[in-house]
Amino acid sequence: MNGTDVRAATSLVRNAFADVPDDAWDRPAGTLSWSCWETVEHMADDLFAYAGQIAPADPPQDTYLPFAWHTQREGGPSSTIFVEREAGTLGLLRTLEACAAMLAGVVDAAPPTHRGWHPYGTSDACGFAAMGVVEVLVHAWDIADTVDRAWDPPRDLCQAVLDRLFTDLPSHPDPWQVLLWATGRADLPGHPPRKDWRWDGRPFSERN
Repeated sequence: MNGTDVRAATSLVRNAFADVPDDAWDRPAGTLSWSCWETVEHMADDLFAYAGQIAPADPPQDTYLPFAWHTQREGGPSSTIFVEREAGTLGLLRTLEACAAMLAGVVDAAPPTHRGWHPYGTSDACGFAAMGVVEVLVHAWDIADTVDRAWDPPRDLCQAVLDRLFTDLPSHPDPWQVLLWATGRADLPGHPPRKDWRWDGRPFSERN
């Protein structure tokens, strides 16, 4: 996966949520304890952080880049990226798109031998692109019902994420449903719910 995929995922979010009223973001995002606003901030923060993990000439191999993180309230996400609330929907989605552009640019510029640390496996640029896309796709799903908007991402984008980050998945004709199941968000007929899950960001050649 590459920067084009990251940009495509966030462009879908901008289109899907562009007309959400400014005052509709403060309700909980689905079953999450975060508000919809906080969830989009978290999406942007992940994209920003993933860019940091692969951007330096010598990316850290055992920890995150030392950006300062904090929470704005007890129980809220720990982030570097926060958006001024008065900026409303437009400011929130512009920030998400800007962080996506940072990750996309870094991913497309990184040498194929570049590796950056992540707790789900030290990864290459392709892996960080896939991580960014999965964060956007599934967290947009968390938000969609709350703000009364449809969210139905392209199946080829979902399949690309599954192919890069997940292994030993059950056979099913709809990769979006598999992705929701793989991230603990939906049932898949014939398979138990996934309560503890993680992806594998390591390049295929470096997996045991």
